[in-house]
Amino acid sequence: MKAWSIGDCDNSGDEWGQEVRLTEQAVQAVNKLNPKPRFFVLCGDLIHAMPGMPWRKEQTADLQRVLRDVDSEIPLVLVSGNHDVGNVPTPETVAEFQQTWGDDYFSFWVGGVLFLVLNSQFLYNCSGCPALKQAQDAWLDQQLRLAEQHRCRHAVVFQHIPLFLQSIDEDDNYFNLTRAIRRELADKFARAGVKAVFSGHYHRNAGGTYQNLEMVVSSAIGCQLGEDPHGLRVVVVTAEKIIHRYYGIDELSEKGIGDDLMDLMKKK
Repeated sequence: MKAWSIGDCDNSGDEWGQEVRLTEQAVQAVNKLNPKPRFFVLCGDLIHAMPGMPWRKEQTADLQRVLRDVDSEIPLVLVSGNHDVGNVPTPETVAEFQQTWGDDYFSFWVGGVLFLVLNSQFLYNCSGCPALKQAQDAWLDQQLRLAEQHRCRHAVVFQHIPLFLQSIDEDDNYFNLTRAIRRELADKFARAGVKAVFSGHYHRNAGGTYQNLEMVVSSAIGCQLGEDPHGLRVVVVTAEKIIHRYYGIDELSEKGIGDDLMDLMKKK
């Protein structure tokens, strides 16, 4: 059994001090989980200030300081968002992300599960860096062939912008990928056996299914645009399925995860 925690940082708004405190509280809640999560992923918009904006360096330094308190036995997985590389990314903004946080797309294995991390801004608007988008496309096709050939237990994708919020056929808007892009990508994922895509960006919880693919949209640790509490999602993987639940930070800090998820995590 394995588990991980997902948060969409996006420390936005004028109350930066409050945003920092919420992130500190989320880190403390994750550190308290027992058994320890296999990793902790932030699904993009690590900071609010976009490339070229004031306070970007200060916000970056604040988040780096907070993340240094994550238990050293819980690896961090950082996903790029539009506030990290810009709504229209360029080679320069992508290089800045790579130098500050690490690769903007990559894969890794944990317990027989293949995880793919994508830079979804290439899928949203690649007009400023078409060659980078082509490179990610070629890499993704190779990774999906690998997943299909190896018939891994599960394959999971992390990307900031959701494929869709509720339905594969919903209208295009700021919070999803365009219909043509989302369906092409969802079909690729489904053929390769990808079980779930986890995203942020929407600042609300949402999601739906397409064929055997689950689209899971998690709200944020910071700024909320709906009625969800500041929080993160705990995910448990078994041999048969992927189970997940969104927790408010206060609830997770005070009560931990539910007994049903805890029992799954403790099974060998």
